[in-house]
Amino acid sequence: MTDGVSLKSLRDRPFELLAELERRGRALSAQVAQENASGREWVGVALRMAGELYLVAREETREVLGMPASLTRVPGAKSWIKGLANVRGQLLPIVDLRQFLGSGITPMTRNTRILVVNHREIPAGLVVDEVLGFRRFAEGEFSGDAPPTVARCERYLAGSFRRGAEQWPVLSLRQILESTAFSEAAA
Repeated sequence: MTDGVSLKSLRDRPFELLAELERRGRALSAQVAQENASGREWVGVALRMAGELYLVAREETREVLGMPASLTRVPGAKSWIKGLANVRGQLLPIVDLRQFLGSGITPMTRNTRILVVNHREIPAGLVVDEVLGFRRFAEGEFSGDAPPTVARCERYLAGSFRRGAEQWPVLSLRQILESTAFSEAAA
């Protein structure tokens, strides 16, 4: 079979369809293995914020949660602290990341997620528009340059990855949590 075989054309021939799927899977696995052998791989969590795409290092994220049913408001806290959530018996401060950055309030939709930060000393859940899953990049695709962003988070960017025409800024959650602005949460 040639590379141009359409899977739709094989829908009435299940054995040939399975054979073609296996062939494609093996070809893709070989391609990925070759890319990994040529250099180290960086894995990050892709997210959408203010209509733009960002990456955060996999090591900086603990988990992704849906919006909790209830939040307990924190009196005297800045408006970007949405409240405290009870996550499996642990209190987790919930922070609207866009509002913290000064680029508006994150609209609550069915895609809105909480990105729980993996930080030893500072527990936090950051509200983002959407989490898109893992993205893998070769280290050679990294650039120290950080593009200007709508969310005004340039001071928290740790470079970017470029693949084709797409540029993925890397947001440093550690820098956000350890910043003076983040620690001054009292209104």
